[in-house]
Amino acid sequence: MTKLKQPLRFALCLLPIAIVAGIFVGFYQLDTLPAEAVAEVTAELGSTDMLIVVGAVQTLLYALFCGFFGCLLAEQIGLWKPIRFEKKNLLVTLAVSAVCGIVFSLDHWVFGGMIDGIQAGNAASLTVRGVIASLLYGGIIEEVMLRLFFMSLLAWVIWKLFCRRTDREHIPTAVLIIANIIAALLFAASHLPATLMFFGRLTPLILFRCFLLNGGFGLVFGWLYRKYGIVYAMTAHALVHAVSKLIWLIFI
Repeated sequence: MTKLKQPLRFALCLLPIAIVAGIFVGFYQLDTLPAEAVAEVTAELGSTDMLIVVGAVQTLLYALFCGFFGCLLAEQIGLWKPIRFEKKNLLVTLAVSAVCGIVFSLDHWVFGGMIDGIQAGNAASLTVRGVIASLLYGGIIEEVMLRLFFMSLLAWVIWKLFCRRTDREHIPTAVLIIANIIAALLFAASHLPATLMFFGRLTPLILFRCFLLNGGFGLVFGWLYRKYGIVYAMTAHALVHAVSKLIWLIFI
């Protein structure tokens, strides 16, 4: 029972964040999705209010499940680290976040010049709703789901299948790297439904953009999780959104 206290405490701490994140993601979708997509979803759920309620409930369940079991798995494979900031680790995280945020902001001009809708979508995201959704859902909930839970689960499965004689203090780094790569690809793939809804199609260029940006940044967040702990991956993910939106606010 004692082993369950930390995972349960962590999952419960996520609840208020998950509710707020889910609500603002719903608002953000209403602000940025094409009118046809909003009408289709509204027809299925009955109203735009239900879209927000469903989003909040789903996010809450994701946070509870992935937070609890992710923490358990992370402890099993030695990836769980105390939730606190250390100066050196934080400085590295801030530097990485600044560079990634600048790179991500270039999407507005690079891919935005080739794919219709990106520039308008970025401009529409520069609202209080958009910023809160990005920081809380992207920065915290996605990291709990994709890094804390799924990357940890993958690492645990690979460890048990191929390195079962190795204790958790000596799990090969390759196991964690492979888990990170797969989790990053899944992170990118998880954006495909929203990408399809936003663009109304999936072309080779749109797919390339999705996997390049989301997969590439996913690798960085996974590296920070493996190196310093989940709190640093969360911080980096949130700051990438913050830096890119700040640049857009200034230049577009």
